[in-house]
Amino acid sequence: MGRSGIDVDRERQRIAQLKYYEEGAYQEGYQLVAGIDEVGRGPIAGPVVAAAVILPRDFFLRGVNDSKLVNEKNRLSMVQNIKNEALAWAAVMISPERIDQKNILQATLEAMRTAVLELVPCPDFLLVDAVKIPDMKIVQYPIIKGDSLSISIACASIIAKVERDQVMHTYDQIYPGYGFARHKGYATREHLAALAQLGSCPIHRGSFEPVRSMRADTIHQPGLFE
Repeated sequence: MGRSGIDVDRERQRIAQLKYYEEGAYQEGYQLVAGIDEVGRGPIAGPVVAAAVILPRDFFLRGVNDSKLVNEKNRLSMVQNIKNEALAWAAVMISPERIDQKNILQATLEAMRTAVLELVPCPDFLLVDAVKIPDMKIVQYPIIKGDSLSISIACASIIAKVERDQVMHTYDQIYPGYGFARHKGYATREHLAALAQLGSCPIHRGSFEPVRSMRADTIHQPGLFE
């Protein structure tokens, strides 16, 4: 067997390991297993995005992994394969305004819950990255670091990452100067320098530092006679 053949065999073994939790659910009698993940809890600007996906049991995609471990070019290629082969998928964005109203954890859970509810057909088992989604009647199993341990969660993370990145590229054109297309709203040195120079814009999260302090300083500037 040639080297490429060995690589394929190794990859099939790796993918089989990624299906451990899915196969466990199938053996318990569940038929529609959905993976759920989110992207964008940490940035100081832009939405949080959750995705849910139901894959066919025989799904195979070489290189699939946690979206953080897949480069942008490969994510763009993979996401089309995932969407084309999925039995169902959904992605939901929660705006910075909603994040400020609810807090980031509640906004993330809302995005996850809504993504699940948008799946057609409806799943009968959920594999969720790290958390348990409240107010769900569907059986769910949270997995710490699930995006690197479950193929369904990994694919959901890729969908969520690509959807959010595309939105941040659009915001980069609407609000130039911040570098949103490069840092995607995370608090990089470049972003913080632009924030200090330009001030915040409508997609910055007012409940996150340093945006909160900057806006508070602006609102509470002393008047002429104070």
